[in-house]
Amino acid sequence: MHSSFVSLTLLGSALAARPFLNEPDTGFDEFFSSLAPGELPPLDQLVGLPDFDAAARRHMSTQNYTYYRNGAAGEWSYRNNLEVFNRYVLKPKTMVDVTNIESTLPTTILGHNFSAPFFISPCARGGYGNVDGEKGLVEGAAAGDILYMPAIYASLTIEDIATYKTDDQVTFQQVYLDGNDTATQLIFDRIQKSNSKAIVFTIDSAADGNRHRAARYGVGSADSSYTLITWDLYDHLRTMTDLPIILKGIQTVEDAQAAVEHGVPAIYLSNHGGRQIDGARSAFEVAIEIHQKAPEVFSQLEVYADGGVRYGADVVKMLALGVKAVGLGRPFMYANVYGTEGVTRAIEMLKHEVAIDAANAGIADLHKIDTSVVS
Repeated sequence: MHSSFVSLTLLGSALAARPFLNEPDTGFDEFFSSLAPGELPPLDQLVGLPDFDAAARRHMSTQNYTYYRNGAAGEWSYRNNLEVFNRYVLKPKTMVDVTNIESTLPTTILGHNFSAPFFISPCARGGYGNVDGEKGLVEGAAAGDILYMPAIYASLTIEDIATYKTDDQVTFQQVYLDGNDTATQLIFDRIQKSNSKAIVFTIDSAADGNRHRAARYGVGSADSSYTLITWDLYDHLRTMTDLPIILKGIQTVEDAQAAVEHGVPAIYLSNHGGRQIDGARSAFEVAIEIHQKAPEVFSQLEVYADGGVRYGADVVKMLALGVKAVGLGRPFMYANVYGTEGVTRAIEMLKHEVAIDAANAGIADLHKIDTSVVS
């Protein structure tokens, strides 16, 4: 498996000169050619997650769309996040009874039950795509029974988001922290009062993101200061709350192993959507490194990952490496242009794709998936 990964990585480098397609050509432009400028296509005529990107790009102002779309510098990491999955191929098994695959979609995340092994990643400024802000994300997650992780820089406050939650809905709250105990305790208290069940501490934003596209339109990083983020700080933060603190932005096997040593309950592999430093590997590639060098990490704590996920097969490949749950950010922000119905529709689409892609790969049970299906 190691040699296959290496050879395919080299092959991917050789193909780097070919044109990059932000949205695949599946006939979207021709099919919706009669739409007026800015008009959204009928929701029931969208067929996959990339359609939401295409719809949002045509509907949103250039400035607002740029905030969601931008990546760091020349945006290689952004493009690599999208393209990396197809450098690692599936090896479908046949003659397998896959008729019960949908019943294996439900999973637990930190002990909480959800209907699928994917979630809505933290993304700021929901109001750029919808005047109701994150309302559609909260309600869509509840309707689809998946996890939503609101961002601390959401358009709505922690308290506003809580008002849209159903009584039994589980959310995890994302935060940036700077070591100021007074400010941190205030945020932790607000999170506890909102009934969030975990804190997602973003650690891959120690400095401003080098975002040229965003700078051009005046929609740069929300968190732009130099920030002290250390293991000593994490150990201290754990004394300030009873909630589990997940570390988001792990990008090396060494940091994953250090997380185990420090008793972190879960890590979140991410390169911040390719928005912080260009050239950073995708979370999928980091998961491969962990699988190769320290596979025990996947059983020592829960591992989540995001970055470039657009298809059910992408989720299947992540799960095959040992990832517990897979995050998606931009697709749900684009779906939120349609509000709750759009987010709900996107969740339904992805559930269906995960199930049929797993079935076509010869996987009978997503809980028993392993690396034999990917190379």
